[in-house]
Amino acid sequence: MLIRHPEPIPEREVTDASIFLRRRQFLQNAAVGAAVLTAGGPFLAGCTDAQEPPARGPKLPGVKAGPPALATDETPTAYHDATAYNNFYEFGTDKGDPARYAGSLRTEPWSVTVEGEVAKPGVVPLEEILRPHPLEERIYRLRCVEAWSMVIPWVGFPLGDLLKRFEPTSNARYVAFETLHDPEQMPGQKRRVLDWPYREGLRMDEAMHPLAILAVGMYGEALPNQNGAPLRLVVPWKYGFKSIKSIVKIRLQREQPYTSWNDQAPREYGFHANVNPEVDHPRWSQKRERRIGDYRKRPTLPFNGYGEQVASLYAGMDLRVLF
Repeated sequence: MLIRHPEPIPEREVTDASIFLRRRQFLQNAAVGAAVLTAGGPFLAGCTDAQEPPARGPKLPGVKAGPPALATDETPTAYHDATAYNNFYEFGTDKGDPARYAGSLRTEPWSVTVEGEVAKPGVVPLEEILRPHPLEERIYRLRCVEAWSMVIPWVGFPLGDLLKRFEPTSNARYVAFETLHDPEQMPGQKRRVLDWPYREGLRMDEAMHPLAILAVGMYGEALPNQNGAPLRLVVPWKYGFKSIKSIVKIRLQREQPYTSWNDQAPREYGFHANVNPEVDHPRWSQKRERRIGDYRKRPTLPFNGYGEQVASLYAGMDLRVLF
């Protein structure tokens, strides 16, 4: 059941005042007058504490509250935990590695290639990607396939709004995403943990759903490198490994796309990867989860609590098979 919140959550409740990360760059104007700067062990997908991080980055101006019906009033995870406990194998397989090593990632300049089944393909600077889109805060649950979870106040805009700009053709049934591949900036790519670059994908109807967003920030601030700067996907009803980070390519296509973890271990990591407490991972139960910052486990919610909004996308499908 989705928990609704009638008013935007005050900043004092979502921002942990402790030390945090430095952002070095800040991108130019979005339409709202804002500027934006800009995935266990080595074979676990999804999401050892990091060293003490440096100072926090700049606030993103002009951010408005997202639709209350798409938010949760659960207490957000502390900023330090959300940014020091990550899966981003491009920087290492330990949870603290991204915060330690992601400073090598250069997020400016940045561009995104949009190609495939669209009428208006192109290589688009990030500033132009963002310019028409007012930034919203969306407070979402995040559920990792490893059975831990967080609550994150993301800053971004609907993925579907971006896709419409490139005029998808009638052949566009899926959307494929690709992360930057640069082992010098992303030293974890020097190890063959995965077949780099990291790739993910959605069905077109999933991508167009208003819950699916592209994020450029979190906690009202520019997105930290270890959390997927400068541009990442957030799909809250799916396991966290679906929400690909540091996106450089978006391709619309007829065929179901190759995705990294599904190719690596298809019995463990499905293409759809909807959060489902009735479908266990082959190596652990998915019935309960541990919220980071809370020692007690809690029941896992179908579709991570967003069933009211997204269950219709899978009507008539066997969700025990559709993993």
